[in-house]
Amino acid sequence: MTDVRWKFDTAVIHGAQAPGEWKSATLAPIYQTASHRFDTAEELSDVFAGKKAGFIYQRLRNPTNQVLEKRLSQLTGGLDAVVTGSGMAAINNAVLTICQAGDEIVSGNSLFMSTFLLFQNVHRKLGITVKLVESADLAAWKAAVTPKTKLLFVETIGNPKMDVPDIRGLADLAHANRAPLIVDNTLATPYLFLPLAHGADILVYSTTKYLNGHGAATGGAVIDAGRFDWPEDKYPDFALFKERKGNLAYIDKVWREIHINFGTTQSPFQTYLTLIGMDTLALRMERHMRNAIHVAEFLDRHPKVKWVNFPGLAKSPSHATAKAQFGGKGYGALLTFGLETEKACFDFIRNVKLIYHLANLGDCKSLVIHPWSSQYISFTEESRRENGITPDLLRISVGIEAIEDILEDFDQALRKV
Repeated sequence: MTDVRWKFDTAVIHGAQAPGEWKSATLAPIYQTASHRFDTAEELSDVFAGKKAGFIYQRLRNPTNQVLEKRLSQLTGGLDAVVTGSGMAAINNAVLTICQAGDEIVSGNSLFMSTFLLFQNVHRKLGITVKLVESADLAAWKAAVTPKTKLLFVETIGNPKMDVPDIRGLADLAHANRAPLIVDNTLATPYLFLPLAHGADILVYSTTKYLNGHGAATGGAVIDAGRFDWPEDKYPDFALFKERKGNLAYIDKVWREIHINFGTTQSPFQTYLTLIGMDTLALRMERHMRNAIHVAEFLDRHPKVKWVNFPGLAKSPSHATAKAQFGGKGYGALLTFGLETEKACFDFIRNVKLIYHLANLGDCKSLVIHPWSSQYISFTEESRRENGITPDLLRISVGIEAIEDILEDFDQALRKV
């Protein structure tokens, strides 16, 4: 267990460590097995019935994964967690545990591309209505919520709109309407911000990003604060899980009803890589965010750059909220900026030398992508613009390289545009 006296920088390394159970190893073993042996029929029966803790089959639970679940719970203030094969699996599991045909969600409209498609296409086909509102406009949220609303969903820092919503305000609104608030905290990470401490009920992460930090493994996580009471008149199918697990009802339902049956388990080797990556999360985020400020300020001054969108800049509409909410610690490490034309964006990408061009973010390396012509290419022009995607936009995930080298690469590439 994590020592409650430890600061984050210590807990992120030592949380859920158990060398005494791992034959003195200081890295969690990779339990690469499909199933686990039992000595008696009675013992296996007790584990299946939930009377006794144990591991049965990898699709259900895995000892390596459990280490990551415990560490994430400790770092975020959660009661328990389930890790999944991807961040999208985590979002789908988190929502389908609560919603079914005929239900309604209210979500911020500043969403990662795949989350948008999941809500608008897949969940809509399942009979779940998703209302999208401006993420940072609390009045718009209030106007959209109805007694049918089963949950509110928002990203701490919107990708790619870079807007920062008021999490406490959204949590209060959700609870006033007897609904939970789910927060995708991927871009902020628990190093920068703890949504559960600001009233949120459930977290989702793509562990692929900053938590892993090296582009080495995909993964996701659903984390529950264990505080929402799931009133039976609004959430009748939670009754059995509340009876079974009390304040662990939600995470038990995620695991037993969705995670197991959809087969969203994370590979223990992916988990192992993520645990190694998390050891340096605090150090990396400190450098990521410091570099991002320098990059944003450099681009803001550059004559070939039309605009820069980053909550760390004082002129950003989200700057005041971000500064207050994140305590001045930082503003994340993702930003967008605009050049004169789509061709200029392509020229920039063609000429960068240090910065990698690929579809990921949160890597220790600096990354660039032109979303209009890549991730969002299947969207209509109208929906691309509604999601904040324009032909002149480039998205940068600022890495941890020497800032002088990052800025030099930006400068030489921009000179050739």
